[in-house]
Amino acid sequence: MIKTVILGAGNVATHLFKAFNASETVTVAQWYNRNLKSISKYKNSVSITDDLSELVDADVYILAVSDDAIEALSVALPFENRLVVHTSGSSSLYTADKKHKRGVFYPLQTFSKDAPVDFKDVPLCIEALKKEDLPLLKALATAIGSQSHKVNSDQRQALHLAAVFVNNFTNQLYRVAHEITESQGAEFDILKPLIKETATKIESLSPYLAQTGPALRRDKKTIKRHLKQLESEHHKDIYNLLTKSIQKTHGR
Repeated sequence: MIKTVILGAGNVATHLFKAFNASETVTVAQWYNRNLKSISKYKNSVSITDDLSELVDADVYILAVSDDAIEALSVALPFENRLVVHTSGSSSLYTADKKHKRGVFYPLQTFSKDAPVDFKDVPLCIEALKKEDLPLLKALATAIGSQSHKVNSDQRQALHLAAVFVNNFTNQLYRVAHEITESQGAEFDILKPLIKETATKIESLSPYLAQTGPALRRDKKTIKRHLKQLESEHHKDIYNLLTKSIQKTHGR
């Protein structure tokens, strides 16, 4: 049985707690957060605390906190030479204080606190300063159904940057599309099959080969018509930027 302590109360911490709590090979010995109210509803399922001096012994301490809080929290931990991992995609392995055995347990997925997550669909990027700590992190990922991927800090940070493009930026484009359809009273839902097909297509094609549309075809008449349709200068800027990016990529 892998004994864990979770520190933090955000989306990642909450979903990890639920996944670990449901596992037969992991136990959450304790959950810490500086604001106890944030985790108080789980007090019947796990020991909770807002006092670092009360932290119990565990195989691994998981800092599921904001990037800015990792270093200070790791310094404040009242012990040393124990395995302490953070869940950040962009922070260095060395962000945690050097008094600890350091590692990373980064679930590469978008998390909303109230939306269910199946960790079978969540790649776990793992990293450890000492290679003897990797098997434990791999076992922790396996225990919740995730496939683990051993990566170095540069690779993980590249994945996190790429994730911003495929998730955050793409979602913003959905929002722009929603504004465009709303402006004419059209139903955004009609676009959802296209959204799903676009995502499905890259299961079998590279994004390069999957590209279609007026920018790729250099269809100047359609591009000009679209720009005229757009009422927002902000939307026009986005359209122009992405059109030029597609055309530069495909070199036509």
